[in-house]
Amino acid sequence: MRSFDFAPLYRATVGFDQIADMMDRVLTSEGAQPTYPPYNIEKTADDAYRISIAVAGFSENDLSVEVKDHALVVSARKADEEEGRTYLHRGIATRAFERRFQLADHVRVIGASHTDGMLHIDLEREIPEALKPRRIAIQKVDTVETRKDVLEADKVN
Repeated sequence: MRSFDFAPLYRATVGFDQIADMMDRVLTSEGAQPTYPPYNIEKTADDAYRISIAVAGFSENDLSVEVKDHALVVSARKADEEEGRTYLHRGIATRAFERRFQLADHVRVIGASHTDGMLHIDLEREIPEALKPRRIAIQKVDTVETRKDVLEADKVN
């Protein structure tokens, strides 16, 4: 696997260390990424997203959704209800899991719902007023006064 040195990025930039750390984590991750449980990430509007996770066999009480340090952490732990059951085939995985999603700045979780074996987590990007684009009004300058000033400057020279 190819390795990258992010030292020049740290020397030449200020405030981008979070991006460099995230890229370093992604590029140096060893082993296969977990595939359980399967999930979708969809963009539902310009500044809205939805993460859908297949959580068949888990109830709302078994699931946990938290936001910690710009990361959405979804975890599940099934209560021990398996006593006295004998399975001939067990194809529905109800093993414990923890899935992390890195959140960008100004993205917040606005809600979660659990229906038909799917956990839906809705996210929204809220751009602060200070970062939103704003229109600057262009003032019309009176051209007569400008010409008068130019003429007076020519007389002085």
